[in-house]
Amino acid sequence: MDTAVVILAAGKGTRMSSNRPKVMHEIGNFPMLSHCIKAAQQIKPWKVITVLGHGRTEIMQFLQDSKKSIEFVIQEEQLGTGHAVKIATKQLSNFDGNLIVMFGDTPFISYETLIKIKAKCEQTDLVVLGFRTEESAGYGRLVTNSSELLKIVEHNDANDDELAINLCNSGVIAGNSLLISELLEDLDRNNTNNEFYLTDCVHLAKLRGLNCGFLVCEHDEALGINSRDQLSQAEKNFQTTARTQALENGVHLVAPETVFFSMDTKLGRDTVVEPNVIFGKGVTIGSECIIKAFSYLEGCQISNDCSIGPYARLRPGVDLSDGVKIGNFVEIKNSKVAEHTKINHLSYVGDARIGKNTNIGAGTVTCNYDGVTKHRTVIGEDVFIGSNTMLIAPVTVGNNSMTGSGSVITKDIPEDDLAISRSKQKNNNNGAKKLRKILRNKKNNETH
Repeated sequence: MDTAVVILAAGKGTRMSSNRPKVMHEIGNFPMLSHCIKAAQQIKPWKVITVLGHGRTEIMQFLQDSKKSIEFVIQEEQLGTGHAVKIATKQLSNFDGNLIVMFGDTPFISYETLIKIKAKCEQTDLVVLGFRTEESAGYGRLVTNSSELLKIVEHNDANDDELAINLCNSGVIAGNSLLISELLEDLDRNNTNNEFYLTDCVHLAKLRGLNCGFLVCEHDEALGINSRDQLSQAEKNFQTTARTQALENGVHLVAPETVFFSMDTKLGRDTVVEPNVIFGKGVTIGSECIIKAFSYLEGCQISNDCSIGPYARLRPGVDLSDGVKIGNFVEIKNSKVAEHTKINHLSYVGDARIGKNTNIGAGTVTCNYDGVTKHRTVIGEDVFIGSNTMLIAPVTVGNNSMTGSGSVITKDIPEDDLAISRSKQKNNNNGAKKLRKILRNKKNNETH
């Protein structure tokens, strides 16, 4: 049966003390909303609808820029979760499939859990996702009988026996879309907050004699984020999970607690990551690479058997082929580097294409920016670039050519040529001795 997913993301998130909408705060370098969308899209839904309110412009721009096939609706008045879902169901018209309601500030509901929810929808009329915790203050309780959900009791309305229950409500609810739409029509606002509560659908379903079931997930999976403190805890949980997954996939993390991942980081088997490495967005690394200590990588594609760092910075648009070596204090941006080329130390390479088996000497700079426009540098195969070479782009260096150390290259270099461009050296006889004497005399005169 087809499934639609509704993600509620209209809340302001006052406790975050931020001008940004709550769901746009990042975990693993991606908005928490992205984590929800990723899990939802993995179950291949018929449609994903996001309900927006506060900060809608920023969220809509993000959804459009990220090219995610997400529909959205606007909740103009914040009248509760039931009201938000009711607005979303108008987009579903006569859809007679399953509907899963998720929350944009609960980012860790997994693909596996959503699959279980889909399966449970085939067995019962409504499904609620719960979790067990001994720190249950503030959470609604799931009152159950064996496999049946009897009711959801809000924390403030619970009696002593109900408060002793450690099975809490995650907020996630699912069932037939048409049924949920009917139940939403019967909601009222007879509560202290004067809002339409989505959880009241369970009570309304029981009044109709319908079956309500529940599933239980891990506490960390159901973590809702309402404050900066909870956001920090969520980041910690994400990093712990990402590190564990990397280790299980055959990546060796020398000091796992010091390595930081993004949501989309991909590392190949037998790659080694040394301490204090940070992966920004968009990093893919092949097998049997080594990422040495204190390196920062973002937006780059690295093939197999490459060595990066220590203290390397790879910026967006970098594409390294097999066997490339990038050494200490090297920065590369928007450049493609072919097989077995070495850029071992103290160099900047930007907006460049470098052929295979080339050696870039220490202190080399591709001078790619003239203050207005970026220009490209093309370096061929089997090239030797001498230390401290300045390549003034646009410029092309032919195959098998060389540059002399300290050269400033402003013109193309043909294949097999040696280019040297430096001032002629002149040694002044006893010049250093004479200069020191002049400087010392000047200093003495100034101090007397």
